[in-house]
Amino acid sequence: MAIDCAPGLTPAASLFRSLGDPTRLAIVRRLASGEARVVDLTGELGLAQSTVSKHLACLRDCGLVDYRVEGRQSFYTLTRPELLDLLRSAERVLAATGEAVALCPVYGAPAGSASAARA
Repeated sequence: MAIDCAPGLTPAASLFRSLGDPTRLAIVRRLASGEARVVDLTGELGLAQSTVSKHLACLRDCGLVDYRVEGRQSFYTLTRPELLDLLRSAERVLAATGEAVALCPVYGAPAGSASAARA
């Protein structure tokens, strides 16, 4: 008999999935220091405008990011300050485990990548 071990965990899993992409995580980290326009993010992250816009749309759909319009520009910001607490907690877990998750064969960095080389 199978036991459903995930009742009520779907929203949390979705939250972590939304943050599981390195580009989205970089955008969140950048927005933690203040609002930014797409052009700011593309320049600072070295990404194409379409890539940044796609990831911002995902973060908006998840309710983690919103924007305000000023003239012809949109300024993006984090909607939930608690997100910063979550990221700080994640950094403490990574520090406490020696970033062992980077070695995980399923979710860790591929062999030969910069992240794997640091581990």
